[in-house]
Order: sequence, then C-alpha cells, then structure tokens
Amino acid sequence: MPRRVIPALLATALLTAGLVGCSRDATGPAPQATAPAPPAQATAPTPQAAAPTPQVPAGTAPDKVFAVGVRQLKLNRDGKRPLPVTVWYPAAGKPGGQPERSADAAGGKFPVVMFSHGLGGRPADYAALLTRWAAAGFVVAAPTFPRTSRGGDGNVLDVLNQPADVSYVLTQVLALDAKAGDPLRGRLAVDRVAAAGHSAGGVTTIGLFTAGRDERLDAGVVFAGTALGVGTAFAGAAAPQLFVHGEADEVVEYAAGRAVYDKVPWPKAMLSLPKGDHGRALLSDGAALRVVSDTTVEFLRWSLYGDAAAKGRIPTDAARDDIATLDNRL
Repeated sequence: MPRRVIPALLATALLTAGLVGCSRDATGPAPQATAPAPPAQATAPTPQAAAPTPQVPAGTAPDKVFAVGVRQLKLNRDGKRPLPVTVWYPAAGKPGGQPERSADAAGGKFPVVMFSHGLGGRPADYAALLTRWAAAGFVVAAPTFPRTSRGGDGNVLDVLNQPADVSYVLTQVLALDAKAGDPLRGRLAVDRVAAAGHSAGGVTTIGLFTAGRDERLDAGVVFAGTALGVGTAFAGAAAPQLFVHGEADEVVEYAAGRAVYDKVPWPKAMLSLPKGDHGRALLSDGAALRVVSDTTVEFLRWSLYGDAAAKGRIPTDAARDDIATLDNRL
C-alpha cells in the first residue's frame, strides 16, 4: 500500500470541516422508508459492453415497512482496537416512531449492510438514513472507529486500518445468526452483504473492494468517497457499486469521486446532486435525503435481494424533484 504518498494527500481530502454536520442520539429519527413504488418508465440507458453478472441470485425484497430495533455490540479487534457497533434491524411491531432498543427482530432473513462513518463522526449521526435502510428490510451494522470518530485523536492515516476493522466486525455480526439465544439468531442472510460509507468511510468502503477486498461483499455504496490510500484496483467477484456525490462538495471534490467511479469494472451507477455539498443531506430529514435514501434502498433491494423490479425503480427515485441526476450502468 503506497503509504509514503498518503499523509499530505489524504489529510487534505479528509478535512474535518463539513464531514459531520451534527450529532444525534443512536435511536435516531423516525424511519421514513416507503414501500416500493411502481416500476419506472425512465428512458433506457445507453447500451454498453456486457458487465460481469452480480453474485446474488434473483429474489424479491419485502414489500412492507418494518419497525426498527437498535442494539449495541462491544467488539475489540486484536485487543487493541475497540469497535463499539450500533446495529439497526427490522423489528416486530408497528412501523414508525423511534427505533426501540433491543426490540424483538421481525420474522425473516435479512441482508446485512456494513456502514462506515466519516472523519469526526459516529454512527448515530447517520441515523436518519440508516434507520430507513433497516425499515426497508436490512440489518445495518455501523462500527465506531477508534481514532477517526468524534472523540478520537483524528489520525487520518488510521483510515487505512479501517477496512480490516469492517471485515472483523462483519465476521462477528454474521456469527450472531448461529449464536444461541441471540435476538438475531436465524435472522441474517449471511450470504447477502454490502458495505457502505461516507467520506473517510467512503475510503474505507472502496478499500474493501480494492486493497482490502472482502469477498463476502456483494455490493457497495460510496458517499462522497475517494480512493486515496486504497487505490482503484477493484478485485474479486463482480459487486455492483452505487456512488453518491454532491457536485458542490467542499471537502472531497466531485471530480475525485467521479474518477474512482469511472474505474469500477462492475455494474455501477452514480447519483450526483448538483447543489449537494459534502453530505449534510445524509444527516437530516429533507427532500435530498428522501431522494438519496429511496435510491439507495432500491439499489440494495436489487443488489442484495436480487429484486429486478427494484432495479427498474432506481431511475424514478433518482429523478424525483430534479434534485439529482443518475448515470446508470447497472
């Protein structure tokens, strides 16, 4: 890994200003995920060379909105890297309202999404988005990284250790599916896993498909990410990628994110927000969050549940209210 060129470049790209706009309680706002919309009638994308077929077999995503439960895991990699993990998951009961701590899990087998926060952030900052994913039928596990989270020492270079952190946490989370007495026993689709992350967490996510490739991952979602330090040598089995980036990003330039996206050799799409900044739309409810959350939910329904109808709805969700544009090569 090219460590000698990292310090100046990565530190510049991952400035703390603008990475995290606010802090929230881990229970977060009420999930607002919606049931699938009618199939899109969007214009077909320009034909392209055939891309590798994704790993997940065809299936159907849940057509309901779930209540959301939340719990905490206390993990530590190698006894040196404490990694507390917030887990949001589909819960039994009436949807809406605040996520319930340690609620009973809903019936079913749910794909897993690993989420990595940005520099100076914490998982709870992204609850507005992540609870929507859980309400749509995904188990979302978000570690708090020891050095790049709020309250850590802010060492930007520690981002390079985070792909291994995520892989470790993923192993522990998937093990809950077989752990006697655990609330998530029998509830995890252990063969349907994605990684997602924002800013420094976007670097972490890209690293999980390049230098630190984790072959268990079937898809990725990168918010305002760049490949500094982890490279663009995407490897392993095809894993569809969705990039989300504000064209007015003041921290990680839009062109930097687009350059990484262009290197992805698999089915991919890029949701661009012409007026979007470094990602504050991810942190509070609003029209931009609705577009981002609905588009990412349909992407995850397709890439993890194998739901072809969800793939067809992605362009419609992306085009709502003229907030974003979509380069669709899925």
